[in-house]
Amino acid sequence: MGAPITPTSQWHHDDIDMIIDVRSPAEFEDDHILGAVNLPVLSNEERAEIGTLYKQVSPYEARLKGAALVSKNISNHLQTTLKGMPAHFRPLIHCWRGGQRSRSFATICAEIGWPSYLLDGGYKAYRSAVISGLDTLSSTFTLRLISGPTGSAKTRLLTHIQAQGGQILDLEGLAAHRGSLLGADPHKPQPSQRFFETQLYEMITRLSAERPVYVEAESAKIGKVYLPKTLWQNMCASPAVTVSMPLKSRVAFLLEDYAHLFAQPEIFDRLITGMRNRHSGEITNQWNEALSTKSWAHLAELLLSEHYDPAYMQSTGRHDRPHNWVSDVKDSSETELSRAASKMLEDKYWR
Repeated sequence: MGAPITPTSQWHHDDIDMIIDVRSPAEFEDDHILGAVNLPVLSNEERAEIGTLYKQVSPYEARLKGAALVSKNISNHLQTTLKGMPAHFRPLIHCWRGGQRSRSFATICAEIGWPSYLLDGGYKAYRSAVISGLDTLSSTFTLRLISGPTGSAKTRLLTHIQAQGGQILDLEGLAAHRGSLLGADPHKPQPSQRFFETQLYEMITRLSAERPVYVEAESAKIGKVYLPKTLWQNMCASPAVTVSMPLKSRVAFLLEDYAHLFAQPEIFDRLITGMRNRHSGEITNQWNEALSTKSWAHLAELLLSEHYDPAYMQSTGRHDRPHNWVSDVKDSSETELSRAASKMLEDKYWR
C-alpha cells in the first residue's frame, strides 16, 4: 500500500518540502506560487498536441497518447530533479485545477512512499485566493505615500525607512520598472500581470495592518502592469510627503542610478524619436545635440526640466491625494536619506 495522498486547500505547510507545479512551462512562466518548482508532465508542445488530438480525433486517443507522455516525463523528473530525495520527502502537487495531471504525479509519488498533498482546485483556486486577498487586504493598511519628481531618490528613501524599522511596499521592485519612460530594468524583464499580483499578494500578507506602510506615490500603471483597484483607491485617499531635492542633486542621482542608460545612447535616441509628437522640434533638437556630444549631465537636466517635471506636475494635479508636508532633502547621500527617513517615521508629521 502506498503513502497517503492528502487533499488540502493550503499551499503553505510547515511539513511540505517542495511545491511541485506540474503545468506546462508556459503556464508556469505566466504565473505560479512563489517558491514552486516547475516539473511539467507535458511540455508546451505536448500539451498543444494532446489538445488537438482530443478535439480532432477522439478523447480516447488523446488520453492514450497523454498517458504515455505523462509517464515518460514523470520518469525523467524522478531521475533528475527528484533523484536522491529521502523516504520522508513530502511534496505538495498541483496543476491547473487539481485534475489528472497532478493526480498522476501524486499517485506515483505515493507508490514510491512519499506522502503527498494535492492542492484542491489547483492553480485556479490559488489565483482566486490571490485576487480575493488583494481586494480585501489592500484596504486594511494605513498607507503613507512618498511623492516627488523623477530623480529625487524615492526608492532609496524607502530602503532607509525599512532599515530603520518601517514597513514598506516596494511596488517598483515588484514590477521591475521605475514607472517612467526610462524605467525599464535592463537586467530583469517585467513580470506578467498575474505574477506581479502574486508577488504583491505574498508581500502584503507579511505586513501588519497595525502599523503604517510606506509606499512610493505611483500611477495606476507601472510599465505594463496595473495596480489592483482597491490598492490604488487606498493610495489615492492616503496622505503624502513630497520630497524636494535641488535639480542639480537630482541630475547627479540620475547619472549614478541610470548609468546603464547613459552607457547605451541608442535607448535615448529611441526615446527622443518617440517623443517628437509631445514636444517641439526646438526641444528635441536640444536633446539630440546633448546626446550626440555625450553631454550626459546637460541631457539629464534637459529631460528633467522639460519633460519629467512638467509631467509630474500634471500627474499630481490630476490626483486629489491628501498632502501633509514637504521634506527638503539636499542630495541622495546615505546620510541625507537616512536623516529624511528618520523624520518620515515620526507619527507627528502625518497627523
